[in-house]
Amino acid sequence: MNYRHSYLIRLQYLGFRVHGWQKQPNLKTIHLFVDKTVKFIYKGIRFKTIGVGRTDAKVSSTDFAFQLFLDDTLDLNDFIELFNLNSPADVKAVSIEKVENANFNIIQHPKEKEYRYYFSHGVKNHPYSAPFLVGYLSNLDIEKMQLAAKLFEGEHDFTHYCKRPNEATKVIRTINSCEIIENNELTASFFPKVSYVLVVKGSGFMRNQIRLIMGALERVGSGVYDLEFIRKSLEVGNTIEMDKVVAPASGLHLHKINFENDLRKG
Repeated sequence: MNYRHSYLIRLQYLGFRVHGWQKQPNLKTIHLFVDKTVKFIYKGIRFKTIGVGRTDAKVSSTDFAFQLFLDDTLDLNDFIELFNLNSPADVKAVSIEKVENANFNIIQHPKEKEYRYYFSHGVKNHPYSAPFLVGYLSNLDIEKMQLAAKLFEGEHDFTHYCKRPNEATKVIRTINSCEIIENNELTASFFPKVSYVLVVKGSGFMRNQIRLIMGALERVGSGVYDLEFIRKSLEVGNTIEMDKVVAPASGLHLHKINFENDLRKG
C-alpha cells in the first residue's frame, strides 16, 4: 500500500506503565497511543506508522523515532501542537521533518543507537526513583565494573548477551563504545545523592543485550565474575558457562538515535 508522503517524528516517552513500543493484543503500548492520537487528530485520513525498533516493557526513551506515512501534506508546526495536546502525558512529540527520500526505511537505514542504563547501589532508593533507575541494595565495586564495561567495546561474540538466540541470530556484533560514568544528567530531588549510568553505543542490538550486559557488570561489581571471565565470555565460539542475568527494565533508556546521511535528500 503506497502513501504519497512520509515524515520522521522524534518522540519522548516514559515506559514504566506500558509494554514497550510494539502493539500487542489487550496491552497498553506506545505504538497504540501514537496511532490512537494520530487517528484522532486526522480523522478519516489513511496513515501508517513504523517505529525505529522495539523497546521492552518499562523501558523509556528520550529520543525514539517513528516514520509516519499518509496521503495528505502536514503542517509541521500544527502536528507537534496537536499531537502533544491529545497524546497521554507520558508521551511527547519533539520534532518532525518531511522525508523526501522515497527509499528511506526507518528500520534498515544505517544508524547509531545510544542506550543508557541508570543505577545506584548500597541503599534502597526513594520509591519515586523506580521508573528511572535501578537501585542495587548491595555495595558494588564501581571501578571494577568500569574496567569490565570497556571489554565490551569492539567486535565480539555476544551469544551470552542475547535472550534465546537461534541459528539465524547474528551474534557477532560491534559495540562502538561502552562505559560507566557518574550520572549528572538525569536528576531529581528524590534521587540518591550518587548514581551511575552505563552508556552503550552501537548500530544495532539483540534482544535484552544491554540488560544482559548490565546484569553481567553487576555480577562483576558483586565479585561473582572477574575481568578475565567477561573477556572469555566474549570470545568467538567460547563454551563458558554463564548465568544470563537480565537487569531490570526500568533503568534502561533509549537515549539517542543518530541516522547516517541527510534524510531529506532523495
